[in-house]
Amino acid sequence: MGKINSKFICNECAHESLKWLGKCPGCGSWNTMVESIVEKKTSQKKAKLIEAVPLTSISSRDIKRFSSGVAELDRVLGGGIVPGSIVLLGGDPGIGKSTLLLQVANNIGQRAEKIIYLSGEESLKQIRLRSLRLNINNPNIYLLNEQEIELLEEYIQEIDPALIIVDSIQTVYSSSIASIPGSVAQLRECTARITEIAKKTEKAFFLIGHVTKDGVIAGPRVLEHMVDVVVYFEGDNNNYFRLLRGIKNRFGSTNEIGLMEMRSEGLVEVLDPADLLLGSGNSIGTAITSSYEGSRPLLIEAQALVSLSGPGYSRRMAAGIDNNRLSLIIAVLEKLQGYNLSEQDVYLRISGGLFIKDPAADLGIAAAIISSYKNHLLPAHTIFIGELGLSGQVRSAAYLESRLKEAIRLGYKRAAVPIGAGNWSSNEIEVYPLASLDDLIEFINKG
Repeated sequence: MGKINSKFICNECAHESLKWLGKCPGCGSWNTMVESIVEKKTSQKKAKLIEAVPLTSISSRDIKRFSSGVAELDRVLGGGIVPGSIVLLGGDPGIGKSTLLLQVANNIGQRAEKIIYLSGEESLKQIRLRSLRLNINNPNIYLLNEQEIELLEEYIQEIDPALIIVDSIQTVYSSSIASIPGSVAQLRECTARITEIAKKTEKAFFLIGHVTKDGVIAGPRVLEHMVDVVVYFEGDNNNYFRLLRGIKNRFGSTNEIGLMEMRSEGLVEVLDPADLLLGSGNSIGTAITSSYEGSRPLLIEAQALVSLSGPGYSRRMAAGIDNNRLSLIIAVLEKLQGYNLSEQDVYLRISGGLFIKDPAADLGIAAAIISSYKNHLLPAHTIFIGELGLSGQVRSAAYLESRLKEAIRLGYKRAAVPIGAGNWSSNEIEVYPLASLDDLIEFINKG
């Protein structure tokens, strides 16, 4: 029997202390130290069980993956699921994490492979009701309500599954830790135990993780370091559009996203995002721009509304981009063009519920604001691509050729682009090179 110790662990960075502290010395966060009781096991010398091997003796063949049955998820994972890997899937409550993984389990089960679906949150009856709603009736999916992580290996030996789904990592616990499920000590111990099982049995794991109000997976960041792949499931609960974004991937690139749509029959892959992201026609305050997400260009619609503000401070509200980025673009328009936006409320929205970080969308956002401020329609069938500098210059955009090819595919006839890329030519689209904000204003006025 080991000695029982008590220590305090930070919920943010997993810093450990022997006493409670108001401010964590590791990350500087306040009121994040939580008491954890750990049984310190007596040390025993273990026999050497693993031999060191030369690097050249390891097979040079590529990792053998198997498909999840969802092409957009396979894209984010780097081509499929790697045996022995651990994938952490995070997202807001109700975004569709359990639905997606139940569909993945069904796809793999249809190939006569077995799957263990361990649920610590929902009863087996609740999962069954969801499966009936999704029209899933697969005998190869084994449901499990066991929360003690030490017993999981016995079920794996008995059933021999190809995939194990844990819903969620915050609800399972280790009997060697006295803390409650979801605590820092439990998260770290359970993830370490799952990692040991995955590497020993070569079984793939999907772990569902809760997300905090700040949009990060609950628990210390060390949890994300311990797994092989971290995927965030993003989207607005009021919008059917969903986005899978890879944050970490030891087996592939993190520059990939997956696009899905929530329907009554479950999550469906989006083959053509333009149907969801673009409006039906040209209107005042609306501009089409391009955001490069992963390895694909997406044409998106930026909608701006500029109206005279009432008493007090003018308002700036943004949905789909950072609010500071909107304020920066407004400041450039005020300083260099003399627009009196300080007396105007400015509202901006990116269609489809996406959050855009690509700086090449700056030109489209600025064009939408100008259109609404002047109450003037932008040129029809036109796309605006380029980063807007603080001095008003239009800076270059990466992957411009791919963006323009996507615009051509969707029927756009003109493109306002940075002047450095003006040598790109095509018979299917007219390219207008812009050097500065003045050129953009002139282009808009010409119509």
